[in-house]
Amino acid sequence: MSQLTKSVKFSSYQITVIILLALTQFTVVLDFMVMSPLGDILMKSMDMSTTQFGFAVSSYAFSAGLSGLLTAGFADRFDRKKLLQFFYIGFILGTFFCSICTTYPMLIAARIVTGIFGGVIGSISMAIVADLFLLEQRGRVMGFMQMGFGASQVLGIPISLYLANIWSWKTPFLMIVGLALVIWLIILIKIKPITKHLEVKNDKNAFRHLLHTVAQKDYRIGFMATAMLSLGGFMMMPWGSAFAINNLHVTPEQLPLLFMVAGVATLIIMPVIGKLSDKIDKLKLFAIASLWLIVVVLIYTNLTPVHISVIMALNVLMMMGIMSRMVPSMALVTALPKMQDRGAFMSINSSLQQIAGGIAAAIGGMIVVQKDKNSPLENYNTLGVVITILTLIAIYMVHRVSKLIKARMHKDVL
Repeated sequence: MSQLTKSVKFSSYQITVIILLALTQFTVVLDFMVMSPLGDILMKSMDMSTTQFGFAVSSYAFSAGLSGLLTAGFADRFDRKKLLQFFYIGFILGTFFCSICTTYPMLIAARIVTGIFGGVIGSISMAIVADLFLLEQRGRVMGFMQMGFGASQVLGIPISLYLANIWSWKTPFLMIVGLALVIWLIILIKIKPITKHLEVKNDKNAFRHLLHTVAQKDYRIGFMATAMLSLGGFMMMPWGSAFAINNLHVTPEQLPLLFMVAGVATLIIMPVIGKLSDKIDKLKLFAIASLWLIVVVLIYTNLTPVHISVIMALNVLMMMGIMSRMVPSMALVTALPKMQDRGAFMSINSSLQQIAGGIAAAIGGMIVVQKDKNSPLENYNTLGVVITILTLIAIYMVHRVSKLIKARMHKDVL
């Protein structure tokens, strides 16, 4: 495998595609991720309870999940470039609506609109990756695309918090709108039509295509693996800033630096993990990262006020575990669907990811309790135990995905 990896290089056009997909990921991830660091500001400015804030986060996830399911049947019937542009412009409009909200119900409505469009972009991007890149390249591609996650923490979240402290929590959303409009125009100019999947004969109507995709046992195993990953990932994230400020006594001025340090670490780690994912067994890498994450999460969720450097170190270690799971697992899952099913598969997979995340955020909001706006969060350590159980289940599910892919590759060789 390592010999093959060395010989499979990216073309200049593939590099352009990777950069643009990473930038779209950056804006979409930032739009979602910024809710967590803004959480403490939002809960205090709109007088929200932890349960209400959990619903504000999960409303995006639920609408994104529903949107993905509704579009799954159509995902393989259009030029993937056009689909990407359509949903990206809808995401831009939804984010703009977030920036003009003045009440909690308006915020919920705006997050739902943003989720309807933004939630589908990731699945379209994954389908584009599966169409344009060989399996031996995808680990590296996933690594670079997930750098959008790190970049959102290095640049996006600290800048967003800085702007929010100067003006308002609405300002970061306007910043995302401006950047996304520029990216949309570059996609229009630079990316070629992606229509190879349309050459594969597919007589099913949209609804039948959706049912056909769900009916595949192998696909359902992939869906379940993704759902388990999302349940664990989303359960703790929304309360990051509130826990850091109210429990660990991190100041609002230190918070941007906390996110920036974790983000820098992610940017360094991602390319390394991407290369490792293409050279060693993806399941082995995923399992090691998952066990690593369990240890760090259990320590962090039981943490009491300590020096900011200790909190930063634990956040870096946690991000290493999260990202090191994401790259190999997504590379494996994208290898499951056949070409004619990729769009539908990725849409359903993204939907379940979002819905599972929404359920996790909602449950997390019920588990975590805050007596008043400035009191510590209670039951945060309970989240650590729940995440541990979900992570162990995820290892088993990804093992099943890996086993299916290896069996298929062996069959193809024979």
